Amino acid sequence: MTHTRNGAILPEATMTSIESAGMQDLAGLPAGQVNRHRLVRWLFAGLGFLLTGIGILGMILPLLPTTVFLLGAAGCFAKASPGAYKWLTTNRLFGSYLRNYREHKGATLGTKIFSISTLWVGLGFSGFVIGPVWWVDLVLGAVAVGVTWHLVSLKTLPRS
Repeated sequence: MTHTRNGAILPEATMTSIESAGMQDLAGLPAGQVNRHRLVRWLFAGLGFLLTGIGILGMILPLLPTTVFLLGAAGCFAKASPGAYKWLTTNRLFGSYLRNYREHKGATLGTKIFSISTLWVGLGFSGFVIGPVWWVDLVLGAVAVGVTWHLVSLKTLPRS
């Protein structure tokens, strides 16, 4: 099947490959191909930018995770736009953070200390503001312990 655009005939295999650009997916394996349907690419790109925004908010708000949203954004960009994927993974603000987590399954000691500190301060403040509700304290405590455990169990990377 062929598609036409502005009178030009395009072959069916008009898909941009992230693999041809030398990039990899989140697991470090050769990435799949960008979806050829324009609407699907726009939806993935929009979702990728939304997830990036939420991930950036997660850098500031301790109750909101960062990594999961940035990894989701990278996955969406991998299906939508090699340029957006490259921008996300090489961005000076969070590119190294994302690459360290993706490629090395770890974080620097400074990143761990900052993340755990802001997590506990934020959750403690939330518990204080909400008041003495036992089940809220239990949930906040479980989140704090679970996230701390995850961060501590990550490989500690040397500062680059």
